Amino acid sequence: MSIANRVLVAKKRTGPLVGFRTRQQFWCLAFIAPQLALFLLFTAYPIVMSYVYAFFDWDGYGPPHDYVGFDNFIETLTDPIFWNAFRNSLLFMAYVVAVQVPLALLLALLLNAERLRGKIIYRTIYFLPVVTTTAVVGLVMRFIFGAYKGVVNELLIKLGLLSAPVDWLGSIDTAFLVVVLVGIWKTFGMKLVYWLAGIQSLPKELYESARIDGASAPQLLRYITIPLLLPIGSVILLMSAVNALHVFDLVKAMTDGGPAFKTDMVDVYIYRYAFSGNGGARVGFASAAGVAYGIVVMIISLALGLLVRWSGGRRNAERF
Repeated sequence: MSIANRVLVAKKRTGPLVGFRTRQQFWCLAFIAPQLALFLLFTAYPIVMSYVYAFFDWDGYGPPHDYVGFDNFIETLTDPIFWNAFRNSLLFMAYVVAVQVPLALLLALLLNAERLRGKIIYRTIYFLPVVTTTAVVGLVMRFIFGAYKGVVNELLIKLGLLSAPVDWLGSIDTAFLVVVLVGIWKTFGMKLVYWLAGIQSLPKELYESARIDGASAPQLLRYITIPLLLPIGSVILLMSAVNALHVFDLVKAMTDGGPAFKTDMVDVYIYRYAFSGNGGARVGFASAAGVAYGIVVMIISLALGLLVRWSGGRRNAERF
């Protein structure tokens, strides 16, 4: 049979979908289509329209028609409450990253020890907060750090460290610190898993050769583990910083930005004007604040992305 006849026979057998590769592509697109449609409808479309709404004085009802140009952006950038929320967001990100990343690395090194028993149990314990709903965690923490009959106050009073209950979330001196500590605890397990994945991907032959040459454990850590983990560490740093800049659900459930805007974050600031602003919702103004904050987050992401590229971490990003 000639080649042309074989092609005709194959077309008759397969119908409109010619060949296995075409059928495979068809089913791939069929399974991706629902998720793609949801992404376009609930993610891409709101993002695009937020840039449009930012130029209107719009309350969220009906089509926007009151065009104000850059007035919303000017009002946002001249609002001291916005800059207070912006400062709090950056401080929260800095504290969380500064504590989480190195501490998770140290714990990952301990949990990766060959002689340690119960590794899976320890990893599960540390990872449980990650899979717990953040809003639920925030509500539970409100009771734990409550001024009256809170677990923390009761414990400290029984230990003799406190003589009277402290309103941890209602005091401007302690509220932000408590939110930071809870934020560190909530997402600590994810950074731990990232570091464990990076450590376990290191070539064991290097360690065996170094031990044969008489290298000690501190020398292995200093000259092999840390240098090889730098590219992966830059990726972890990037993801940790970007994730820490969005902490709406935790802060909303714990303090709602109080007291006296001490724990106010940009995400909470945007929500307050978009859905519960005084005198009515201001979706246009909230969109302008979101666009301004999004540009800042993009700049930070690009700066850290350059760090990832410089350190060679781009080749390791696919592991995560």
